[in-house]
Amino acid sequence: METIPVRHLNDSVKEPAFSGSFDLVDMEAFLAGKDMVQELHRHSFFYILILEKGEGEHRIDFVTYPIENYSVFFMRPGQVHELVLKNGSTGYLLKFSPGFYTPLAVSAKEVLRKVSRRNFYQFNAAQMNRIKFILENIYKENKDQQERHREAIQSYLDIFFISLLRESDPVKSPGNNNDDYMQERLESFQELIALSATQFKQVSYYAEQLNLTTYQLNAITKTTLHKTCSELIIDHLLLEAKRYLLATTNQVNQIASQLGYEDVSYFVRFFKKHTGYSPEAFRKSFK
Repeated sequence: METIPVRHLNDSVKEPAFSGSFDLVDMEAFLAGKDMVQELHRHSFFYILILEKGEGEHRIDFVTYPIENYSVFFMRPGQVHELVLKNGSTGYLLKFSPGFYTPLAVSAKEVLRKVSRRNFYQFNAAQMNRIKFILENIYKENKDQQERHREAIQSYLDIFFISLLRESDPVKSPGNNNDDYMQERLESFQELIALSATQFKQVSYYAEQLNLTTYQLNAITKTTLHKTCSELIIDHLLLEAKRYLLATTNQVNQIASQLGYEDVSYFVRFFKKHTGYSPEAFRKSFK
């Protein structure tokens, strides 16, 4: 059975060659007069494209973003994407494995969690200059490889993620402990869905794992995202189904099995109900 292609850090097909668990590439030097074209695939690592100047198109989890100047694309491990980046684009491509950046501080983990929830950031020139300054320091540390350069890079990553968070939301409202609690519970729920949705599709399972009642968990998702827990579980399963349909040649019955549906006809009805397409029709519509 075919799985969605996963690019690991040592792959070099249609993108800069990487080795180890971290790298930062100067995109102007890498493009060297050519376009970069990546077909639909997924990564096992964090992939962040920071563009001071850019033109092209980036499609992440079936959402298409036009590439413009002063933009940042932030992809979490497991997401699928395809990219056309035109010659003349400038900036950096940052990749690191989850094992490379594992902050011990809860606050740093929360910052990474928050910034990685968004796939696209749009800034202005002044904001990009502040972000670019941090990246230039990371680039120098990675190139020079002086003593304890890894620790230095990790520290700069702390600052980079904080800067992304600040620059994307410059107006801060007074803190609200209740809002913080709901956001933390929501993110924990979303992480559990990503890990367990193919096995457990009932809201009660997730509520139990989070030491909440189903009513409490639904109240959190409705308040924060205006969706029920069931809708979030369905959204995840549909996204995974779309990923497999477009990024692999697996048969529909194989995809149904991978997503935890023993009855393929039920899976087909489920998919059509929520998308308006049968799985095969959805696949053909994107060819």
